Amino acid sequence: MPDVKRTVRIITEQRPNQKPSGVEGFPMRSWKISLVLINENDGSEMPATIFEKATYKLHPTFGDRETQVIKKPPFKISEEGWGEFDMRIILSAIDKGGEHDLGHDLNFQQERYEAEHKITFKNPKPNLLEKLKESGPVGAGSEENGVKSKRGDESAKKKKRSEKGVDMEKLAESLQRLGEDDLLQVVEMVHNNKTADTYTKNDVEQGEFHVDLYTLPDSLVRMLWDFCVEKLGS
Repeated sequence: MPDVKRTVRIITEQRPNQKPSGVEGFPMRSWKISLVLINENDGSEMPATIFEKATYKLHPTFGDRETQVIKKPPFKISEEGWGEFDMRIILSAIDKGGEHDLGHDLNFQQERYEAEHKITFKNPKPNLLEKLKESGPVGAGSEENGVKSKRGDESAKKKKRSEKGVDMEKLAESLQRLGEDDLLQVVEMVHNNKTADTYTKNDVEQGEFHVDLYTLPDSLVRMLWDFCVEKLGS
């Protein structure tokens, strides 16, 4: 299934202030950084509610303020200093959607500048998927990131079942009866023979592997059927 991609825009604003910097030729500056999400439908900016927090990793000279965690959009940080430096911004997605580490160049060439980063979400969980839908499509055709449309689903499955020449329900039951070692072989077969249309999900936390049998190519369905017959009998 296709991954879901979104664009995050980092907005930096800076200007000199009246405070002494203590370094000749380098005036003290006030700067702030905020983050927004780009709507894939119309290109507009919107709150980045797909993230629960942003962690800023600043220059070590900031001391106790070197690491700052902001938990509310637009995840704005306000600071001051005289030097330019490269920082890291770690965005933590909601619903255990992973951490996305972005590099950002703080410079004083312009009073305001923007930088965009493309972020990929792999197999997002339901809550994150619903939030992603607010900013654009999450799949193509009758599928949305592995969540198949129910429209015409039963008739399509029956057609696929007859075309493959395999009782898919019986195949599913047989796979559930396999031992752990045999199931590991099944997972390997699926990974080695799946196509772009194959939907799989590896839930590491729960120790589970999910596959939609109806999205498998005919040759792989037959391979799994023969494997079950060999291990369990007809």
